[in-house]
Order: sequence, then C-alpha cells, then structure tokens
Amino acid sequence: MTGMSASALEMLPQQKNGGNKQEGKEADGLTNLRSLAMGNLIKVLGKDLENCPHFFLDFENAQPTEAETAVWNQVSAVLEEAHGILAELQSYNGAGQEIREAIQNPGDLALQEKAWNAVCPLVAKLKRFYEFSLRLENALRSLLEALTSPPYAPMQHLEREQALAKQFAEILHFTLSFDELKMTNPAIQNDFSYYRRTISRNRLNNQQLDAENEVNNEMANRMSLFYAEATPMLKTLSNATTKFVSENKTLPIEDTTDCLSTMACVCRVMLETPEYRCRFTNTDTMLFCMRVMVGVIILYDHVHPVGAFAKTSKIDMKGCIKVLKEQPSNSVEGLLNALRYTTRHLNDDSTSKQIRALLQ
Repeated sequence: MTGMSASALEMLPQQKNGGNKQEGKEADGLTNLRSLAMGNLIKVLGKDLENCPHFFLDFENAQPTEAETAVWNQVSAVLEEAHGILAELQSYNGAGQEIREAIQNPGDLALQEKAWNAVCPLVAKLKRFYEFSLRLENALRSLLEALTSPPYAPMQHLEREQALAKQFAEILHFTLSFDELKMTNPAIQNDFSYYRRTISRNRLNNQQLDAENEVNNEMANRMSLFYAEATPMLKTLSNATTKFVSENKTLPIEDTTDCLSTMACVCRVMLETPEYRCRFTNTDTMLFCMRVMVGVIILYDHVHPVGAFAKTSKIDMKGCIKVLKEQPSNSVEGLLNALRYTTRHLNDDSTSKQIRALLQ
C-alpha cells in the first residue's frame, strides 16, 4: 500500500466489486496477518512488562503512609541499630596476638588472663550481633506479611507501599554488608573458638568464669552455628523467608517469590534506565540499588524451588549480571562473588552456559 501513487489510491473506492474480489481477499489476508503479528507482539510485550515492571522505587525519600505506619515503626526501631552494628563489626580487630601468646605459653597464668580479658568483651559483641539477627528476622517477617497480603499483587504492594519496600531493601543492604565484613575477618571465629575452648577446659576443672553468666552453653551453641555460616545474616533471612512460606499455607509461595523477583526487576530497570538513574541525588544510591538487587536474587535462589538461574525464573539474570559488570569492578566484585558463592542453584544443570560464563 505504501508504494501506491495518490491517483491509484483515489481510484480504489470507485472500482466495482466484480473486478476486485481477488484483491479484496489479498487485502483481508494481509490485515489478518498484521492483526496476528500485532497480537503476538502485544503478548510478548505484555509478558515482558508483567515480568519486569517499570516504576521508580524511591529508596531515598519514601515516607510511610498511614496504612504503613505500624509496621514501619516496628521495623524502623530495628534498623536504627543496623548502622552501629556495621560500625562495630568494621572496627573488630580480634584478640589474635593475645590468644597466640597464651597458647604458646600455657603455663603463664598472666598471659592466660590477658587473653581471656581480651576475648570476653569481643564475645559480648558477637552476642549482640547474633541477637540483632533475631530481631532482624522478626522485622523481615513483618515486612513479608505486609508486602504479600491480599488483595494486592506484589508489584502493587511495592509501588503503593514504598516506605516498606525501602525498609526491605535496607535489611538486604545491611545483610550483604554484614556478611561481606564477616567473611573477610577470620578473627571472629578464632576468638569465639578460643572462648569456647577456655570455657570447656575450666568446666572440666570445676571452675566457672563470670563470662559464662552472659554467654551460657546454650547461647554459645547457637552462636557457634550462626558464625559457622559463611554468610550468617543471609542464612538467617533465607531461613526466615522459608519459614514464613511454610507457616502461611494459604499464601501461595509465588506471592513471596514474586515479591523478591519484582524487587530485583525494579532495581535492574532503575539501574539501566538513565531517566531513573538521574533521579538519584545521593552517589551511594547506585551501590545501594545494586546490593539490594543482588540480595533479593540470592534470597529468591534460596527460597524458590528451582532458583533464580533456571529458564523459568522470573528474574532476568543475564540483565542483572550485565548491569553489575557495567560498573567499576572494584565496586561490584564483592557482589559478583556473592552471586558466585552464596547462591544455591548456580551450578545446577538447569543453569545456562551463558549465565555461568558471565560469572566466570
């Protein structure tokens, strides 16, 4: 049609039916073909938009609405401690020197006492970190209840309740930051191991140390399991999310995993869309957004039956990895390592070779 002259187009309405039946059939066929193609295109676009919603999640300025306030206040009280916890962990130097001297000189009581006095306040810190993980677990549960409750879909929740979505993101950001610091600090497990050995030795000698009143044997066992994990905070969130799903049998697991996949998609879209990126006023928001994206991917991979890397996953893993790799390597290498080493399904047979290659 586009190739016809104006005069030819003018002549079409004047032609008689008898001379134009064949052309009419061809035109109808072309129209039907176009309609079918357009319908398929709409289906593809519709699926893409459904899987990857496009809206701006205001991580910098979101404020709670009246409906969000009760949960927001509860979670906010927990998150207020998060910065202090990270600062304490970052400055955690350990008692390595004192412990080495005590071990090398087992008969020197002064060195034994010096090591013990150095370790005890550090173990008290580790106990605070562990107890904070329990409060964080309860906060996450409250957010999951709010962000997956009927009648709204996860995408509607995240768009409507941005202050709660921001808190969920802050929990994930804290979790990855905590675990990154813990993984690079062997002093934590060395200190705690020395503490437990000393307690056991003194118990055999029928001696009780004052520190036992603060960290008794039961607490020490739980702390030991917590710190034995490579990523203890992530493990806490993963267990909490799995428990939430199992305890809410009337709530389809998809409602919870869709909340995670939607958050991952929203973060990816914001990171790769200049119109969204330019709305970030803080230079740290980009890194925050990347951490949150990686955090929800890992959580999704731990909770979803087939994980984040399968073809049926609702997370565009190639797109997410590509966004990370476009950033300076020194700012994202830790996040890429988190995907390499703390996910559950990366090495499954269902993971494509392309995705594995991207994470090489």
